[in-house]
Amino acid sequence: MNLKKKFTALDLMVLPAFLYIIINNYIPMAGVLIAFKRIDYRVGIFRSPWIGLENFRYLFMTRDAFIITRNTLLYNMTFIALGTTLGLIVGLFLSEILSKRMQKVYQTSVLLPQLFSIIIVAYIVFGFLSMEAGFINKTILGPGREINFYGTPAFWPFFLVITQLWMGLGYNSIIYLSAINSVDRNLYDAATVDGASRLQQVFNVTIPSIKPTMMTLILIGVGRIFYTNFGLFFQVPMNAGALFNVTNTIDTYVYRALLEMGDISMASAAAAYQAIVGFIIINIVNTIVRRVDRESALF
Repeated sequence: MNLKKKFTALDLMVLPAFLYIIINNYIPMAGVLIAFKRIDYRVGIFRSPWIGLENFRYLFMTRDAFIITRNTLLYNMTFIALGTTLGLIVGLFLSEILSKRMQKVYQTSVLLPQLFSIIIVAYIVFGFLSMEAGFINKTILGPGREINFYGTPAFWPFFLVITQLWMGLGYNSIIYLSAINSVDRNLYDAATVDGASRLQQVFNVTIPSIKPTMMTLILIGVGRIFYTNFGLFFQVPMNAGALFNVTNTIDTYVYRALLEMGDISMASAAAAYQAIVGFIIINIVNTIVRRVDRESALF
């Protein structure tokens, strides 16, 4: 009887989150119908004419499909690779700090950018790159050698990667720090007795022990490889049209198609393309991981 009461209480605790997922994630999936219709607002979505794959055909006939797919995939693969590497390195450094007080100070310092609004981040970047009063142009380059960064696409892949790593480093490093702290200390003692150096302990004890955590974070990143931080690619470059070739991703394309061009059908087609391909990729990668190491797979 007591077990039944506890089970019922747990059900009630889970219910709000379950309802949120249903309302926020599953019910809107019905909107995928819009991608296959030519929306006529006079008759509504369900009575609008069905045009099949016409919206997708038009999307892939333009160069936009290649640009947004290329940018989304390449940026996310870079974020996953560098974010994992730097997060692990910083997590290892933090774990070596013996003073708990100083460890908390450094944790807070690296985590702080994660808490900034993307608008604040955009203006911090603008403070460095502005042609009129930016730190780089006015202090480093000097008068007469200014660069119009917001009109020069070649610089922005580096700026966006650096900004993303700066914002996300704290989150990744603290997760890795938690995983490192959970490793059995007897393993390190045994490695020390065997004469292993600190670097050898990292590669032979730490990394193998936290491999499930690493694989989980990588798989989560791969699961969202067709999704991007909208603010990073829209707000940080200040929506500069000259930069669209290197800043336009699927998310920003959907936004512009919907709000700037008013084409709800094209926006829905791009969003459906994003969801379907992302779903296929995460299943392929998870299948590969499950065959190599079943315990590291998500499902």
